[in-house]
Amino acid sequence: MERLTCARARHIDMVDYLASLGHFPDPRRSRNPDYWYKSPLRNEKTPSFKVNRKLNVWYDHGTGEGGNLIDFGIRYHRCTVAELLQILEIYSPSLSFHEPLRKEPQKPPTPGSSIAGEKKKNDPSRIMVVAARPLADKALWSYLAGRSIPEQIAQKYCVEIDFTLYGRLHTVIGFRNDVGGYELRSRFFKGASAPKGVTHITGDTPQPGINVLEGFTDFLSLLTLQGGNQEPMDYLILNSLSFGNKSIDLLKSYKAIFLFLDRDAAGIKTAQSLKEKLPQARDASILYRDHEDLNDYLTQKPAIRPPGQAENQPGKKRRPRL
Repeated sequence: MERLTCARARHIDMVDYLASLGHFPDPRRSRNPDYWYKSPLRNEKTPSFKVNRKLNVWYDHGTGEGGNLIDFGIRYHRCTVAELLQILEIYSPSLSFHEPLRKEPQKPPTPGSSIAGEKKKNDPSRIMVVAARPLADKALWSYLAGRSIPEQIAQKYCVEIDFTLYGRLHTVIGFRNDVGGYELRSRFFKGASAPKGVTHITGDTPQPGINVLEGFTDFLSLLTLQGGNQEPMDYLILNSLSFGNKSIDLLKSYKAIFLFLDRDAAGIKTAQSLKEKLPQARDASILYRDHEDLNDYLTQKPAIRPPGQAENQPGKKRRPRL
């Protein structure tokens, strides 16, 4: 198969690509050629991230940043251009490629019609889960090993998923949410099957405390770092920062809330927002303040050290965010 080039990647339709990542435009504001989103790059309540489909470019009014799909992809996946091209190749050759400056009708959609990014049942660009089974694929185990996640922990909370996208079958790691969808990951894929939602993990008896994490790799990393010595706690995996403020009512019932969110601007902002609304919430990310997230901390700390003990582990090359 012909390798994807930067020139070709720039013409991948951004609206379709965002939809494949689980991000859809606001139907109340979106009219061709402008589609408005809650920013995929940060947490916000009001959509301020705009894609102009005619020009196939994006602009985040909240940060003043913008560009083409490559500019977006390296920020979203936290990777190099070469790594992004590998990630994008999983969708080839069936991706929707954009013809620049094409003429499109400017009339609004008719009642009952779908806007760009919405997935109909038989739409080939819709992720369709076709099978779920215990983890066994060697490539997936290798991916988890690269993130320092032990097999016994991953096996307990994750499954192996087969899904179709653009007529092709893919096998990835799946992490189920509370409404029946899955977060989907492999070395070169990051996405989710509908519906999106949080994952609330509880024990047989009610617990007064809960750990809140951004993604399931953070959750698995926390369990790994605790080494089986964790105190009885409940867990809330947001699976998207957009579910942070939507989970306030669920979190209110807990006496102690520990926030293990990413140390980027969006994660810090969400933690601050939750602390303002929930007095019992504490920002636990101070434990890995010099790292991007819990998994970055785990991969650079092969053994748990007492607080304050110096690290002799040299910094590792920044990995793509998948």
